[in-house]
Amino acid sequence: MDYRGIFEDAVDTLRAEKRYRVFADLERVAGQFPRAIYRDDADNMRDITIWCSNDYLGMGQHAKVIGAMQDTASKLGVGSGGTRNISGTNRPLVELERSLADLHRKEAALVFTSGFVSNEAAISTIGRLLPDGIIFSDQLNHASMIQGVRQSGMQKVIFRHNDVAHLRDLLAATDRKRPKLICFESVYSMDGDVAPIKEICDLAEEFGALTYIDEVHAVGMYGERGGGIAEREGLMDRIDIIEGTLAKGFGTMGGYITANRAIVDAVRSYAPEFIFTTSLPPALCAAARASIEHLKGSSHERMMHQRQARLTKAILADAGLPVMETETHIVPLIVGDARAVKAASDMLLDKHNIYIQPINYPTVPKGTERLRITPTPLHTDEMIFALRHALVSVWTSLELPREPADAKITASKLTSGDLTLPTIGG
Repeated sequence: MDYRGIFEDAVDTLRAEKRYRVFADLERVAGQFPRAIYRDDADNMRDITIWCSNDYLGMGQHAKVIGAMQDTASKLGVGSGGTRNISGTNRPLVELERSLADLHRKEAALVFTSGFVSNEAAISTIGRLLPDGIIFSDQLNHASMIQGVRQSGMQKVIFRHNDVAHLRDLLAATDRKRPKLICFESVYSMDGDVAPIKEICDLAEEFGALTYIDEVHAVGMYGERGGGIAEREGLMDRIDIIEGTLAKGFGTMGGYITANRAIVDAVRSYAPEFIFTTSLPPALCAAARASIEHLKGSSHERMMHQRQARLTKAILADAGLPVMETETHIVPLIVGDARAVKAASDMLLDKHNIYIQPINYPTVPKGTERLRITPTPLHTDEMIFALRHALVSVWTSLELPREPADAKITASKLTSGDLTLPTIGG
């Protein structure tokens, strides 16, 4: 049996479809973000500008955050020493969980090693503990949420993206006595749209369901204290479980959930992803807490973030580029072809020293491949105009379509089999 050949063939398939992922070797220099040093395969170095970072507010470069990590590492070392149960519950981690519970006005919080793990562990564990339960999951939920739903073993129902009427019909067709969990996101990171949180909460109350919201792409960036879209809309108290990340708006690493003590304690006690994983090191916890506490009291970063996002959308749209309209900081530039989006990304890096990673299937449906641009408060107006110039040059050189992005998305969804909705089932 040619085992090696099996795996090489699998990767070759991705290469042929132009979906093979190439990781850029980047060196972020403290104090210079979004500038970075890029190294090619020959180890040649050059300065570039990053336009696709998830460090949405640049908090990974903030002096308070760096100082907290350095100070804690010098005092407590760089490792946590074990799982939470076996010597790994360090003091900065305890303080971080208290800070997160306060951020979302919940009784308790639980920190995981990543946002993917927190979704997978929390949803699957909550699901397993609900007798004869059923999960209602938004069609465009993140892969981590989908994995949690699968691992729960619960019956699942997929409702059309942000379609409250469809969700109502599905809930109404379900036995009212069965435990129910509605899972959705606040900001969907590829299209940049926002969930109808109030309407979903209304349905949850009407049909007796728990609500689980992923605020990964909103925490730090929305709300008076950075609690996310639910805080901005005054709805945090109506959400049963709020999940978030420390790796985007807060600029560090890790994931978490916040909820009442009973739910958090149950996940803490039953989730193998939590029980058998080494905890986050104290220096990282201290850095994350410093970022959270700073953003609770400072709106400057959020205001500048929104300004630069609006400016970027306006300038790119004015140049005739296919910018997808969004109400958030996400700026999708639709290309609609895997080979073309890879060529555009390569040309931006090679000729313009701009790094934007191409987004392909299965992250987005086939036919909606895109460049996902994420402006930050640290992208200057001059950088935005330079981005426009580079994109116009690339679009002209590659003869890419200038068709409005939303029209391309609609056409793709009508013809793509990637978005076929499952019916009620296991």
